[in-house]
Amino acid sequence: MTETAAPDDAELDAFRARCIAFLEEHGTPPLVTGPDPRSDKSVKACKDFQNKLADAGLAGITYPTEFGGQGLSRAHDRVWREEYAKYPDSTSQLTISQGMALPVLNQFGSDDQKRQFMPDNIRGNTLWCQMFSEPGAGSDVASLQTKAVRDGDQWIINGQKVWTTLAHQSEYGILIARTDPDVVKHAGISMFMVDMRDPAVEIRPIHQIDGGMHFNEVFFTDLAIPADWLVGELNNGWNQATAMLMYERVAIGTGSVGGITHPYANRLIKSATKAGTITDPNIRQDIMRVYSQEVAKSLVSMRTRAEMKAGREPGPGGSLGKLHGAIIMRLMREIVGPIAGAEMMAWEDDNSSNQWSQFMLSSFMANIAGGTDEIQRNIIGDRVLGLPRDISVDKGVPFNELKVGTQSA
Repeated sequence: MTETAAPDDAELDAFRARCIAFLEEHGTPPLVTGPDPRSDKSVKACKDFQNKLADAGLAGITYPTEFGGQGLSRAHDRVWREEYAKYPDSTSQLTISQGMALPVLNQFGSDDQKRQFMPDNIRGNTLWCQMFSEPGAGSDVASLQTKAVRDGDQWIINGQKVWTTLAHQSEYGILIARTDPDVVKHAGISMFMVDMRDPAVEIRPIHQIDGGMHFNEVFFTDLAIPADWLVGELNNGWNQATAMLMYERVAIGTGSVGGITHPYANRLIKSATKAGTITDPNIRQDIMRVYSQEVAKSLVSMRTRAEMKAGREPGPGGSLGKLHGAIIMRLMREIVGPIAGAEMMAWEDDNSSNQWSQFMLSSFMANIAGGTDEIQRNIIGDRVLGLPRDISVDKGVPFNELKVGTQSA
């Protein structure tokens, strides 16, 4: 992202008026109800909203105009987030596509790649997924075994990824694969773009306990991609993947809005008021626990956004916001039941307790997606607080000599 000259108050006031006018017309889209197990309706709703944003000149606010953005300042972006926070989030299904893939392309992609792929991403015409995790490389992503081999003017990719969010809805994906097995595991990894619609890509849904199918297994069998779909430097994929994970934790931890927000506390207050339990001192105390955590998370997010506004790329501090979000989900699982009551287990079709039930079942992913709570605490301890690192038994050992994941030799 390119920082432009600081705008004056009059310019920001005029921009705020544009944001308000847009949100008054489009900020409360029709609610997507029902199970939507393959996310068809919800993804379409997000894409439609993003298209309208682009038509109004409000999509990709800080990205250069030559790559489909608006070329505006981070101050403009802050104004948009402040106003957007007052409305329902209409871009939740675009978190990976725009919160991770887009900034990685902008930071590491060639100018040709940016011109070809960023405008459609910014408009929401294309959806992108991220493919890092494998059956034998979850928390230890650097142990991945998916291979990319150069063959003339192509790369040939073989392997498997798992837990890929919205792979079945995505037109493109960002993938990391091993390109040199003869060096230590972190050093022989490269990053690529792939076409998810290619016949050599097989996508299998993972059925979730809440009835959804948000995640997928993805298999690559002799997938051929153009040589120039390598993103960034050959064998530097680990550093690029780390940057993408930082963007991911910022996207998850800060969301699409700005300022101090407490949406879950607000929902709990509404439900408790409707149930007539809002005067119960124990329930009030529980709601305040959630409220306090959400305010703390907002303040951490504001600090992260301020650092990005100052021109810094996302760092390990993004794990703080992500961990806060996971803690909030744990608290919510303790609190929702007593407030919603028995209707959470036996609801009528039009009952809001149905939404709470689905929320409860899907909330567990918050403690895993984007890195487990344990991983976040390790990052915070090591890279934020400067505590001693864990012992690494594979330091300096070439990948092809390791017995990791499903690799037997």
